[in-house]
Amino acid sequence: MTMILTVVIIATALAVGLFANQVRRRRRAAGGDGGEEASVSDLVSPLETLAVLLVAFVIVLAAESFGAAATAVEAEAGRVDQLYEVADYAPEPQREHLQASAVCYARAIQAAEWPLMTEGGEKSPVASVWSSGFRTHFKELAHRDDPTFDLLVEADDERSKARQTRISEASPAIPPSVYWFMVVALAATVGAFAFGLPRDRGPSHLALLCVLAVLFTGSLLLIEDIDTPFSGQIKITSETMAQTAEDISEDYATDHPGRTLPCDADGNRTS
Repeated sequence: MTMILTVVIIATALAVGLFANQVRRRRRAAGGDGGEEASVSDLVSPLETLAVLLVAFVIVLAAESFGAAATAVEAEAGRVDQLYEVADYAPEPQREHLQASAVCYARAIQAAEWPLMTEGGEKSPVASVWSSGFRTHFKELAHRDDPTFDLLVEADDERSKARQTRISEASPAIPPSVYWFMVVALAATVGAFAFGLPRDRGPSHLALLCVLAVLFTGSLLLIEDIDTPFSGQIKITSETMAQTAEDISEDYATDHPGRTLPCDADGNRTS
């Protein structure tokens, strides 16, 4: 809906500007004052500067948010894989329990929590069950003064931070008021350019004006798309976590032959 409204506003500004330009040409042909063209040009220049600076600022803000989300996704998958590998040095039965929890957590993130990212981001209780299980097993290792305890806690802390960053970055970084102010500024710029077209304009003037309107509209749509990093045409997928889940699932089958994971393929607890 936001994208459609954005296109409508820019197109309307272009149409209104061209209509006003046509009215001005008729008045001038009827003997009106030609000094109006110079005043319009003087006003368009600062308006154009404002619009360009605003777009540049918002694009940088949206790109930083998108980059932070992508980095968090990579980091979370990496820490889950690291946790599984470090758990290989823990004694039984904590070793198997931690590795099973890591596999189930990765599956739950991919199947249960990832769909929530497109809705603004929130934690899935399915995945939180397994992250809580990590701490339960850590306490057992702490009581035994196991040397792997510190390494496991550090890996889990980094996993938790990456997960929280991923969830927080799922929400738009640009407030709606800022976005719509930018839309109005760009629409006013397009309309002013259309209104200020010279009297002897040719097809090239109209073509360049339309290109400018399309570029402004494309910039707005691009900002809107990357500001929601887990949805839209340009989005971050769960491929990294899916690959981690697949890898450590295979490792679990090799490390614990004949043992069954306490979860199904979607990370739901089965036992």
